[in-house]
Amino acid sequence: MRRALPDHELILGCPPALEPLVDLAEVADTVLPVLGLEPLMWSDPRPAVVINLHGKGPRSSELLLGLKARRLVAFDCPALGISGPAWNADEHEVARWCRLVAETLEARADPEELDLPVPATEPPMRRAVIIHPGAAFASRQWPADRFAAVAGWAVGRGLPVLLTGGTAERALATSVADSAGLPTTAVLAGRTNLLQLAALVADAQLLISGDTGVAHLATALRTPSVVLFGPTPPTRWGPPPNRPEHIAIWHGEGTGDPWGGSVDPALLRIGVDEVVSSAEALLTATQTTRSSW
Repeated sequence: MRRALPDHELILGCPPALEPLVDLAEVADTVLPVLGLEPLMWSDPRPAVVINLHGKGPRSSELLLGLKARRLVAFDCPALGISGPAWNADEHEVARWCRLVAETLEARADPEELDLPVPATEPPMRRAVIIHPGAAFASRQWPADRFAAVAGWAVGRGLPVLLTGGTAERALATSVADSAGLPTTAVLAGRTNLLQLAALVADAQLLISGDTGVAHLATALRTPSVVLFGPTPPTRWGPPPNRPEHIAIWHGEGTGDPWGGSVDPALLRIGVDEVVSSAEALLTATQTTRSSW
């Protein structure tokens, strides 16, 4: 978007909690706090260009139409009279938004440009193995006892282990730590801000998690990761397939409900041994140097 509109102020509407990462990546000049599909707190002057990076509409596009911008860039939405590129439900999220910008603004949008700068913040533990057992929805939640078994493997191998998550996931992380024989000091869930978490991930030996936000941080910071997928396949939300430092495990038979209330069968098909062997492979490969990737 900056390449297409170099003389414009770039304002990103997103949850205010993400502002530290927006500043770190220098991808926008200003953050407009947005928590969901709600009326936007906007005042004159009207924006020159509004770009819908939320979805295909109609609700998101309808909200943006209310800003009365001189131009709206969005996927095709006949219900609102919006003409744009066709939505492809099977497209990877990164490719989707790059395609929207490239086709409508005629600017280079490279799906490989995913890297974040490493935060200057000192991580709370150096070269840790991070296990992130939580997920936003139950359908993406690998069973806690399996995460505990993986954590126990890491402890038995003499690796420094930390358990991360949000404040609401602290009880889950604590139960995993207890089962794995880890002290409470290994539980960082709810005890880090976003930049501290990013710094921790950037410095880590390895991340093991489900398909959730911290996995995207590992991709952006090129930290080796084992990511467990279900109900959504990695072809939609996973790390780039051409990066050997990331292993995406998926045993699905189609796309399930990523907002479902019970664990997806695809996740239940992932066993502890498969996760451990994937983690061992990445640790062995990275013992020399990450620069070989």
